[in-house]
Amino acid sequence: MIRFENDYTEGAHKRILKRLIETNEEQTPGYGVDEYCEKAKAYIQRECDASNADIHFLVGGTQTNTTIIASILRPHQGAVAAITGHIAIHETGAIEATGHKVLTLPSDDGKIQAKQVKELYDAHWNDVTHEHMVQPGLVYISNPTENGTTYSKAELEALSEVCRECRLPLVLDGARLGYGLASIDSDLTLADIARLCDVFYIGGTKIGAMFGEAVVIINDALKKDFRYMIKQKGGLLAKGRLLGIQFETLFVDGLYYEISKHAVEMAMMIREAFVENGFSLRYDSTSNQQFPILTNDVILELGKKYSFSFWEKVDATHSSVRFCTSWATKKEHVEMLVEDIKATKREKNGNDRVI
Repeated sequence: MIRFENDYTEGAHKRILKRLIETNEEQTPGYGVDEYCEKAKAYIQRECDASNADIHFLVGGTQTNTTIIASILRPHQGAVAAITGHIAIHETGAIEATGHKVLTLPSDDGKIQAKQVKELYDAHWNDVTHEHMVQPGLVYISNPTENGTTYSKAELEALSEVCRECRLPLVLDGARLGYGLASIDSDLTLADIARLCDVFYIGGTKIGAMFGEAVVIINDALKKDFRYMIKQKGGLLAKGRLLGIQFETLFVDGLYYEISKHAVEMAMMIREAFVENGFSLRYDSTSNQQFPILTNDVILELGKKYSFSFWEKVDATHSSVRFCTSWATKKEHVEMLVEDIKATKREKNGNDRVI
């Protein structure tokens, strides 16, 4: 079985494994106060053009989102997010478990717009009974979104402006950030994101690391006691240097960008194959996630050789599925899939109508 259902099916990049082996028997202080974590922080600060940024390393995405959001919000506040946002649908109520509601905004493509945030903010404060309702306390987005779409610099600038006007911290989930930056539509850099967001994180688990996410805190008001929050949420790894070594390796010479670009190139080959053979796409994604709409028969046929994720039912005979590439996706596997897409492009009942 060739797997395209997610971007964490493989272990870690060989250069990371090599560094972990080379440093395995070294003795260092624990909890991320070692020289490797310090070097990794310096590399990330350089890439973000933000020497004043606080950098913290955690293990996984849900833990990271929960820790960031819980550290910012007061007990009566909630996190504003797209209705399709990761914290709203794919984290098992982790945010709610901290006592904070996710306040969702409608979205079809996974993104939210500045106008929506301002309207929600104004609606809350213009209601004379607002103290009876959850107060918006921050805005959460991800790039790429859950649907593979990416924010443009103009969209992020507009969101940032509204958030600062409303004094709502802007938090960006970057579990797949490298793939978003490598998107053929992206005009963002890490420095742009650091300039426009209050807090964001750089995902490693899905982009070459065995595990790990790097939290970047820009807003000085949000820096205080963050390590206390990490510890309280169970995220302060005793062998913290294992995280530092991985992020040092990813950023010392551009490996993070290199392997992210590879994943997107593989995804674009898959996208092109579906489009050229008459298949529709559920979302206009140019990152590492592709969402073709297929007949049930074609899904069964491709499922004999490939694993991919069901996304949503479109009608009685069609569903949208997700094909997800990673830093380690093999080109020969993508080429095999492309040939099989060509072979299954027409409905199995013999109808000449292209799906």
